Amino acid sequence: MDESFTTDGSLDKDLDWIPGMKNMRIRDLPSFVRTTTLDETNFICFGLEAKTCMKSSSIIINTFQELEDEVLNALMAINPNIYNIGPLQLLGRHFPDKDNGFKARGSNLWKNDLECIKWLDQWQPSSVIYVNYGSITVMSENHLKEFAWGLANSNLPVLWIKRPDLVMGESTPLPQDFLDEVKGRVYITSWCPQDEVLSHPSVGVFLTHCGWNSTVEGICGGVPMIGWPFFAEQQTNCRYICTNWGIGMDLKDDVKREEVTTLVKEMIMGEKGNKMRQKCVEWKKKAIQATDLGGSSYNDFYRLLKEVHHHGAI
Repeated sequence: MDESFTTDGSLDKDLDWIPGMKNMRIRDLPSFVRTTTLDETNFICFGLEAKTCMKSSSIIINTFQELEDEVLNALMAINPNIYNIGPLQLLGRHFPDKDNGFKARGSNLWKNDLECIKWLDQWQPSSVIYVNYGSITVMSENHLKEFAWGLANSNLPVLWIKRPDLVMGESTPLPQDFLDEVKGRVYITSWCPQDEVLSHPSVGVFLTHCGWNSTVEGICGGVPMIGWPFFAEQQTNCRYICTNWGIGMDLKDDVKREEVTTLVKEMIMGEKGNKMRQKCVEWKKKAIQATDLGGSSYNDFYRLLKEVHHHGAI
């Protein structure tokens, strides 16, 4: 169902029948099962797949118990063999480094521009807007321009990851008047080491598509987020960011430049942004504790290895 053509308010209907998931609306469901009727084909098919998945001998999830406690407890009431071993990038710090022959690797699809880290060094703490819509999300030419001018009109420094394939169809370069307007305070590149960027002290807000990897990386970096979800589970993640965890705000589907300007300024300089930044620090601490020796994710990973070893897989 295309929500852009739904004006009767049905997508805002509250859902109270999903075990362990509070504050959910129809619009917050993953796009491939979002429907207002229970006989929709995708809804039925993915529902059957989910039930089949829950019969697996083991289920491994890149999350941590404290982050999604209620829904994970609901899942484990069905299948106790669930292993929460996230955030993976924090758990990976216990592995030997590259000098010992092993190094945990990220999921980068393009070559990282390391110069952007040096560019971030020149800015004050929590002053830079970091923009990255992930590796597969696309947008219209019009939305690109609205984002561009919304960022420009904020008069704030911006690190913008703009993939070559970000725009649907044939993309045109950003207008010269935009480039002239933001010269010196906006750094545009095709890809970056996101973990390093989100851990940099100058980054004050993360404008994201709310993919799960980016969501978890934002939490690990302790950075508040502005969500513009596109498809799949991104709407669900965005709802949790804004409502359940209280560490972000969301943009309307048909984004306008004025809205972008207002939200990024509020998140960088406003009272709401400051409160969310404090909550982000708390969630970052919880993520670190979960992956520390004796933490929930650390213990689940150890439990998983014992289970694999028991079955002779290693």
